[in-house]
Amino acid sequence: MNHVKTFLLMTLLTVILILLGGAIAGEQGLIMAFFFALLLNFGTYWFSDTLAIKMTRSRPVSEQDAPQLYASVRRLAGNAGLPMPALYITPSTQPNAFATGRSPKKAAVAVTEGIMQALTQDELDGVLAHELAHIKNRDTLISTVATVMAGTLTFVARMGQYRLIFGGMRGGRDNSGAAILQIIALIIAPIAALIIRMAISRSREYIADETGARIAGSSNGLASALLKMQNIAERGRPMQINEATSHMFIINPFSGNDFAKIFSTHPPIEQRVARLRRIEDQPSMR
Repeated sequence: MNHVKTFLLMTLLTVILILLGGAIAGEQGLIMAFFFALLLNFGTYWFSDTLAIKMTRSRPVSEQDAPQLYASVRRLAGNAGLPMPALYITPSTQPNAFATGRSPKKAAVAVTEGIMQALTQDELDGVLAHELAHIKNRDTLISTVATVMAGTLTFVARMGQYRLIFGGMRGGRDNSGAAILQIIALIIAPIAALIIRMAISRSREYIADETGARIAGSSNGLASALLKMQNIAERGRPMQINEATSHMFIINPFSGNDFAKIFSTHPPIEQRVARLRRIEDQPSMR
């Protein structure tokens, strides 16, 4: 199902970019947007992990620098039947994490600088197991595709705004009509980017929570970690990242923002914790 979602998102990206390019720059813009979309789709699929890492400004971390982190991920990956992913550190004091990559063999897990100071070992294991669950369930590719789509639409819309400001309104009636189309396109593009982010189903977080709890052997660590991370996120400053990447993280990095809560791709933490508590009570978890 995730492969189907990925294909549909790539198709939607192509259509929106072509229409937006045509509205902004006419036939020439339409042709350029078509070839740009093909290149973007190819690059997103083959370099999804690199794109996500670059967009979050994460950096690789060695086993010598973080032996405990490596030991935890290696043990949990063995529990999940997964190869060892590459590990990265995201520059932020807010405790958070995400996974990326087009397949389990080409995957990476990134944690923020603040997560290992804020969480206990059991809580950190719960978070890491959740991210490995995304890899196991192959959520990571569709997540990165959505990130690139949202970022690209925002970038193209800004290009259109500059063109409109610095010459798009010049000329006669024909240019005025074109300018109206440009304005409409520039309004629709950010809305489309928002819809794309919302297209990442909240159900994938619930599934990753459940799968992660079984990888870790308990749901208590993840439940405690979610509550602690939300509390820190709401009391502290939002992460300094591209908003298009926010849905990749285990919790909404902009949790303190009421607007972000309304349009969040994450289910409420309280509901996730309640489901994790029920999982812990199941005989298979004892």
